Amino acid sequence: MICAEINSHVYQKGGLVLNYVYWAVIFLLFLVAFIGLIYPVIPSVIFLVGGFILYGVFFSFEPFNWFFWTIQGLFVLLLMGADYAANIIGVKKYGGSKAGVWGSTIGLLIGPFVIPIIGILIGPFLGAMLAELIIHRRNMKEAAQIGFGSVVGFVSSVITKGIIQVLMILYFFFVI
Repeated sequence: MICAEINSHVYQKGGLVLNYVYWAVIFLLFLVAFIGLIYPVIPSVIFLVGGFILYGVFFSFEPFNWFFWTIQGLFVLLLMGADYAANIIGVKKYGGSKAGVWGSTIGLLIGPFVIPIIGILIGPFLGAMLAELIIHRRNMKEAAQIGFGSVVGFVSSVITKGIIQVLMILYFFFVI
């Protein structure tokens, strides 16, 4: 209620520019959330939820009832589950082990920083491949196949999480 009164006062005092600034900050948080799909070090879900919370601070929390937060909470759980499941399924489907999953995850976190842009695909591939070569002494062909599986898992994870994030934002706009 207090936020709504303050914003109403600011809007009446020529705060239209401030409104644009508020929305720019919210959209920037949403944009960073989508960048987090490609750079997994960026916690996408925090930026999405941060955008929702800033909307409440800047404008009003009134549209955000318990149902809104329950739905968004379920989406958050789905986001986390999709990330984890896609990596495991991708590696396991191509014959990988837990070591391959760990290697893929480590490669996914390190790859983009070592080799910008393309490292997002090379990192998980090399991580899973090296883990399988070193830990399970797989031959090069099997290890490369598992590495490919990790890339397939990552790409499917990005697509799935992107769809979930779009749904979260669409629901946010539907509610407000």
